[in-house]
Amino acid sequence: MSASDIPAQIAPSASATSDVSQSRRHGKRFLNSRVLTQPSLLQNLRIAWRFLTKDTAHTIPGGSIPVRELSQSELLQAPDNTLYRLGHSTLLMKIGGGFWLTDPVFSERASPFSWLGPQRFHQPPISLQDLPPLRGVILSHDHYDHLDYATILQLKDKTAFFLTPTGVGQRLIRWGVAPSQVREHAWWDSSDIDGIRFVATPAQHFSGRSVHDRDQTLWASWSIISPELRIFFSGDSGYFSGFKEIGDKLGPFDLSLIETGAYDPMWPDIHMQPEQSLQAHLDLRARTMLPIHNGTFDLAMHHWYEPFERITQLAARQGVRLSTPQMGEAVDIAEPQQGRRWWLFPSTRGSNRRSFWCLACHE
Repeated sequence: MSASDIPAQIAPSASATSDVSQSRRHGKRFLNSRVLTQPSLLQNLRIAWRFLTKDTAHTIPGGSIPVRELSQSELLQAPDNTLYRLGHSTLLMKIGGGFWLTDPVFSERASPFSWLGPQRFHQPPISLQDLPPLRGVILSHDHYDHLDYATILQLKDKTAFFLTPTGVGQRLIRWGVAPSQVREHAWWDSSDIDGIRFVATPAQHFSGRSVHDRDQTLWASWSIISPELRIFFSGDSGYFSGFKEIGDKLGPFDLSLIETGAYDPMWPDIHMQPEQSLQAHLDLRARTMLPIHNGTFDLAMHHWYEPFERITQLAARQGVRLSTPQMGEAVDIAEPQQGRRWWLFPSTRGSNRRSFWCLACHE
């Protein structure tokens, strides 16, 4: 039985009963389904000290990451249900005859500054100018490595819809996106476009683009349900019971696009270790896992290639189907290829240079 044979069960938020059913607010701030421990000043100082003193060898590649360049004509000729990884959490999907882009970041840095912050390991496989017209952009939250102002400005005139969590859409409107293009969603809200249902599902994370606006917009994962396939996009999340609830309500999924990178024991609630990423995939009852949130920016203290190695070994031990395409490689969503271990190419192994900006990402 294909995942598409399982009927969707999207309960209205008011009738759901579990602890992660609804997105909630306290004053201006959105809340996770459980109270997370906020780091103390001492813990933040310890994190800063680790960033300043830890051996930084291999936190970025020592050479070029293999990237398969794409052209607009190739994309237009691609069959339906094809996916391309463009970098970090940016994925281009051709589904329902249209193109959908997740968390697009095409700038050189994931930062409010052009001269400071995490710098790309590689260029995108295709430029913004060469992208075909998009049916929609799907946004998980407003952090700089997921929501890029310069990219949105260039996409707004070639994109029909922007699907966002609550509050993020208002930010886009302030940036010049037409209100008619924006659809905001609380958890479990959905939009039906071209016969595809896009459901904003829970995540455990936080939001904000400055010290003044933490948690004032919502964060979400997304479940994408077409007549043929079901896809889960995690955005950013720590491990929590919500994955099982999503799997029970909307699964099984054909493909899970799961955050696997930028983790550390110092921030266990907001990003997942690879073992937790694999468990999230199992909770979702997904058939194939494609790890994301890695391979593009230096956002943590682990070796840049460690997430790929750890998840590959874990998946092999547990018999989980894993797909690790290189950037720009076409993936058949229904039958994803395993992919090569491209991160082990000698030219990519590691360098001592790094950015300390990532400290601010995990406060």
